[in-house]
Amino acid sequence: MSRSRLDKIDKNILKRLQEDGRITNIELAKSVGISAPPCLRRVRVLQESGYIKGYFAKIDPAKLGYSVNVYAMVRLNSQAESDLSKFEKYITEFDVVRECHMLAGDNDFMLKIVAKNWDEYQEFLSNYLTSAPNVVSVKSSLSIRSSKNLPGIPIDS
Repeated sequence: MSRSRLDKIDKNILKRLQEDGRITNIELAKSVGISAPPCLRRVRVLQESGYIKGYFAKIDPAKLGYSVNVYAMVRLNSQAESDLSKFEKYITEFDVVRECHMLAGDNDFMLKIVAKNWDEYQEFLSNYLTSAPNVVSVKSSLSIRSSKNLPGIPIDS
């Protein structure tokens, strides 16, 4: 069963799950104003319909020794679809690359890269990123601090 239109309860379910993916079904149902069985059915439909793509834990990078966040702007020498796809496939091989976004404008891709220190990032940059096929340039911006980092999207209920 797919759901093409979300009602207020569906949106509230999504909002609450986005805030706390570990909330129990009973707590979720209570917070959105319905009983547990229909709440669980709605969550399953939202999952089956693709609104909910998964659940994950938000890990503190510093606790595991990752103190460097770098945003790298990558330009390729060709914007042919085959070259763009090759780069996207290539970059998926590296766990330090946490996000890859194709862009419109001067740069072709923006990557979010995590590393334990600046030297580790420099090694990745020199050995893998700048030497990747079709890469013309990489401009790196080191994130000094993050003042806002919310998961997901804004959901109006």
